[in-house]
Amino acid sequence: MNDQFRYLLARAARGTLDRRAFMGRAAALGVSGAMANTLLASAVRAEGPRRGGHLTVGLQGGESTNSLDPALAASQVPYMYLRASGDTMVNVNPDGTLDGRIAEEWSASPDAQTWTFKIRSGVSFHNGQTLTPDDVAMTLRRHSDADSQSGALGVMRGVEDISVNGDSVVLRTSTPNADLPYLLADYHLVIQPNGGIDDPASGIFSGAYRWVEDQPGVRHVLEKFDGYWDDSVGHFNSVEILVINDGTARTSALQSGQVQLINRVEPRTAGLVARAPNISVHSTAGKGHYVFIMHCNTAPFDNNDLRLALKYAIDREDMLDRILRGYGSIGNDMPINEAYPLFDASIPQREFDLDRARHHYQRSGHDGSPIILRTSDVAFPGAVDAAQIFQESAAAAGIPIEIIREPGDGYWSEVWNVQPFSASYWGGRAVQDQMYSTAYYSGADWNDTRFFNEDFDRLLIQARGELDVALRTEMYSEMGMMVRDEGGLIAPMFNDFLDAQNDQIAGWVENPNGEMMNGFAPVLMWQA
Repeated sequence: MNDQFRYLLARAARGTLDRRAFMGRAAALGVSGAMANTLLASAVRAEGPRRGGHLTVGLQGGESTNSLDPALAASQVPYMYLRASGDTMVNVNPDGTLDGRIAEEWSASPDAQTWTFKIRSGVSFHNGQTLTPDDVAMTLRRHSDADSQSGALGVMRGVEDISVNGDSVVLRTSTPNADLPYLLADYHLVIQPNGGIDDPASGIFSGAYRWVEDQPGVRHVLEKFDGYWDDSVGHFNSVEILVINDGTARTSALQSGQVQLINRVEPRTAGLVARAPNISVHSTAGKGHYVFIMHCNTAPFDNNDLRLALKYAIDREDMLDRILRGYGSIGNDMPINEAYPLFDASIPQREFDLDRARHHYQRSGHDGSPIILRTSDVAFPGAVDAAQIFQESAAAAGIPIEIIREPGDGYWSEVWNVQPFSASYWGGRAVQDQMYSTAYYSGADWNDTRFFNEDFDRLLIQARGELDVALRTEMYSEMGMMVRDEGGLIAPMFNDFLDAQNDQIAGWVENPNGEMMNGFAPVLMWQA
């Protein structure tokens, strides 16, 4: 074993060199794949997590309007700090299996309408109070209340009764729901004392880190919670999240050592960043998608011909090449791709077609006035450039688009889900039911395309309880076609999650369920 291979092996074991890159470089050095795998597994076991140290993370996706109320979380920074400071009933593992957290086991009735979750004992909140099944029940009830404005309201609407039975919480659904445990992994559903009803923004949770300082839009500081029930995670003494919405500044902070970990590396610079000394860029394919969203109930987007005109007028291949630089795949105006179970690959791919765009635009009877599209750098990396590419291709079909560039601060509270046409992103969800229930079910608070379709809602509810895989796949396929052909979603591309770290930290594991190891990087990584 030469010195160069030893160096590569040490980096891979610490998590500062991803496995794919390690295997490629090992092969170039003449080391067989089997031998490299064996040595890497041994090295990782020997390395193990180290405790202590301070982690500083630089993130895009923070605003001065951010709240510690989990119900209101809508961007990357709240997503991350809720993962670090809170616990949900279950987590979704990288391989799609479920990991029991506050719920240590669960079972369903034969009709999949009554689910019993045994609540883990010995769990403490950050204020020293013991977590009880009543706290769990009250948390779920709060997020079931339309007045909570919870981002999890869509997935909770099908739960008609929440009760406590000894050490368990029992959920009864209005219709069978085979995926219910997956829905409870939603990051909004972190458990709070009395469900957060007394003070939803108190910041008192039960996660690996507890709150020290909260400066929305600037920085957030947490410290290790010594009373945390799971001593296999939460390795740092403290975690600091710096809000760095500018992509260049975020990358510079990583290269200078100001931060050890960043999200949303810009695709146009990812290759250059990866070549910098002591920095690794992690590209993880998954369920995230960059989108433009139209409100189907607001003129002029209440006309499906206009919606179809805009869908045919976007050059997806060009946008994928110019914006994602290969770090992604083509989208098809639906939020589901091959990363999801029961995906129907036979659904026709919508193509860029100026003739059809002109046809639908003329049929729409639109008056020719500019169609306002709002965007911002925080919507997704390259969102402003993507809007301009869209504007150019639409103009070739005679469709005028006017771009309004909005400030980043306040975008997720004042533009997204408020204005009728805007750029946005979705990180995806664990299963199709959760994605559709969160954003396309008529009663979902995050129905950001205002897609209200009774046939879709009926199919969604039927699919939840359908145990025949073939029939369920057909239902999801029909739902995908409804969104694709009638909805307000323009989904030109699915993005890879592009995150980067320096070699001061270790333990990176790819997770297709979300960026930054599905938000758990500060909880699962450690000091190198």
